[in-house]
Amino acid sequence: MNADDAAFLAALPGSAFAFVAVLARVSAAVMAMPGFGQADLPMTVRAGLALVLTLLLLPLLAPLLPAEPASIAAVAALLAGELVAGIWLGWLARLLTLALPLAGQIIALMTGLSSVLIADPDIGGQGPGLSRLFDLLVPVVIFGFGLHAELLAAFVGSYHLIPPGTWFPAGDTARTILAGVAASFALALRLAAPFVLAGTLWQIGLALFGRLVPRIQIYFIAMPAQILGGIVLLAVLLRMVVAAWIGDLGPGFVHLPGFG
Repeated sequence: MNADDAAFLAALPGSAFAFVAVLARVSAAVMAMPGFGQADLPMTVRAGLALVLTLLLLPLLAPLLPAEPASIAAVAALLAGELVAGIWLGWLARLLTLALPLAGQIIALMTGLSSVLIADPDIGGQGPGLSRLFDLLVPVVIFGFGLHAELLAAFVGSYHLIPPGTWFPAGDTARTILAGVAASFALALRLAAPFVLAGTLWQIGLALFGRLVPRIQIYFIAMPAQILGGIVLLAVLLRMVVAAWIGDLGPGFVHLPGFG
């Protein structure tokens, strides 16, 4: 065995630790991030993405890692912290993208399409078909507009914000999560605002019409008209709704913790 072989063997445990430490945060973030962690993707594909990203980012992130802990308990604690940090960052990014499927649920409710339910693997359970359509649009927009680069930049920056081996403050984390949830719901409501307004006026009009003509079967007349009107309104406003969502998505990714 020459000197090079001996040096390689001596550095192997540290290299293995660095790889596992980076893989822990990368895999947790990939499973939670929009686009990369879509539930429609097979688990093997998502695992492959996590492995490839780890190999690509390891030379960049290895200098930021601490020295290998001496005990197994310390290693386990560090890896647990990396998993939590990855899930936290990925979930904050997903909150921004959930606004569009949530707006689809509101629109479906106001247009009478909420009874058309299909399985939704991302949110869980069953949801309106319109919400599922918007959910499928999320990865198309992220990769089509190159927003995945901003997600990766925020991920790399998270190593400066939350160095490996440290735990982020619970108070700041809770405030960030609450702000992200509030922003996601506010964006969803803004996107669906025209449909909420039209649906509210429609229901008020139906109530007045029902009072004027109490014998008429209002449901059998109003429901087809509501669905048809909702589809027409959606066809007119769909492009603007998606454009407004994309306009908020880019700046939202830029303000993710760790970006810049």
